[in-house]
Amino acid sequence: MLWREVNGVEYLVRTTTKGAQTGLGARSEQTEAIYKKFMQGKQQQEQSFANLKVSLERHQRLNRALRVGRTPNVIIDVLSEIDRSGMSEHFTVIGTNALYAYETAASARVEEKVLATNDLDLLWDNRKKLSVAVEGKLSIDGMIGLLRKVDSSFTINQSQLYTAVNSDGYEVDLIRIKECEYKSPNAKNNPIRHSQNDDDFWVAQARNADWLLSAPKFKEMVVGTNGKMAYMNTVDPRAFVLFKLWMAKQKDRDYGKRLRDVTQAEVVTQIINERLPQLAFEDIKIFPTSVTDMLVEDKKLLGV
Repeated sequence: MLWREVNGVEYLVRTTTKGAQTGLGARSEQTEAIYKKFMQGKQQQEQSFANLKVSLERHQRLNRALRVGRTPNVIIDVLSEIDRSGMSEHFTVIGTNALYAYETAASARVEEKVLATNDLDLLWDNRKKLSVAVEGKLSIDGMIGLLRKVDSSFTINQSQLYTAVNSDGYEVDLIRIKECEYKSPNAKNNPIRHSQNDDDFWVAQARNADWLLSAPKFKEMVVGTNGKMAYMNTVDPRAFVLFKLWMAKQKDRDYGKRLRDVTQAEVVTQIINERLPQLAFEDIKIFPTSVTDMLVEDKKLLGV
């Protein structure tokens, strides 16, 4: 709030971060009381923010000193930027990196070889409507613009338009379920452009990704190797196990990846059985009955 003089009379004006202004009336006991209350609240909020910032920095230093974090720093930065943009509810981390959330929740440590990957898979839930502010910003910068706030070297892989890669070779893949606008007539896998930005991702459709979007959500704070923290939105670990088992049965999938799928399913099943016993596989209904029946034998082998 601020005072503004017009024709010799002072008026109280309320402003927003976007530049909008609203007049609250000429200076009077009432408007002065409004201004005083606002300034007191502002000072309290600024002090609270300063205290929280100090506390956050202290925790980050402790995380580094105690080597708490294992999540790659680029993942922490991307998740933080997605949250700042107001789009966190529109993206779900799937694939190998979800293991960081599961091990953190279970106070466990997964073997490095099981976690090894050089890409981040983000499942875009384009069923949810973006806010007007977020949609406007996204139309200008797009998802690639968001990634470049994290690392300016991110560029779209021209041979795989649903992938962005940075100068270190780290990749971010954007996948989706249903069709919507911005279709590309020449692209494979029927991808769509993530925004109206001509330089943005073309989001590829993932097979049966709707099963993952219909699964219960799992949210956990993960810690980077530099001590920074971010919330990771991913799928319930039980859904992760079942989906990995289904993927391992797909004959057109690379054999090495199928072996990895089974290994990761086994690891997460062990985490659930030993550290998260409150999670019952019987409560997860993400597959058609025919698919569930196909997985019964594998589930028994895993001790589910």
